[in-house]
Amino acid sequence: MDNEELAEKLSNNNTTSEHRTDESTEVSVQAVKAEAACDPSQNDEPQGNRLKLYNKVIEKSLEKFMHFAGSDRFSSMFQQFYKMNHQKMEKIYKQFVDELQRTIKDDISRLNKEARLESKLNELDKLESAAKTNPDPAWRPSGVPEQDFSSFIIPLYQKQEAYLQRELKKIQAENAALAQKVQAGRERIAQTEHLISTAVAEWEASATEIGSLASSLCPADVFDV
Repeated sequence: MDNEELAEKLSNNNTTSEHRTDESTEVSVQAVKAEAACDPSQNDEPQGNRLKLYNKVIEKSLEKFMHFAGSDRFSSMFQQFYKMNHQKMEKIYKQFVDELQRTIKDDISRLNKEARLESKLNELDKLESAAKTNPDPAWRPSGVPEQDFSSFIIPLYQKQEAYLQRELKKIQAENAALAQKVQAGRERIAQTEHLISTAVAEWEASATEIGSLASSLCPADVFDV
């Protein structure tokens, strides 16, 4: 077998593997759904149903994919190398499978984190659980765009108006409290100024009285020579 035939065989095998992988994914989804339907305990859990279903689908799809990349297919593609050193090729195959699984799992994990898939699936479970306990019927369009738009936008404006009213009352209460503090501060300042003025007046009166007493006790002519 020359290089061109080997490349063509690899291409055909890859195309067939991709097609079978798509089919295996669909089969895995159906199998997991059937398993969940047969096991009612899984449906009783309030959260995590979609995430668990997704993880099971990924796990089963990976198992199917790795089954298509089995040792028989690998050995059939590299028969000449197996004839040369069968034990070495088995080690290479094991390393190839381990590395392939690790790479696929790492890529899936990275994509899940980038898309925030876990939080979104859990949020869907919460919405579904809330919808089951909500007695009000779900919203449906009336067929009149203006009416539907008004029914959607008016409650938002009403919530915004109520929020602004609450904030306004809060600010007004804070301003009133600040005004009281300012008024109390002004009163304290006025009292302090009055006390200072009274103390200064008393000091001046005392100084004048002391000066008069000193003049009466020691007249200026006593010191004249």
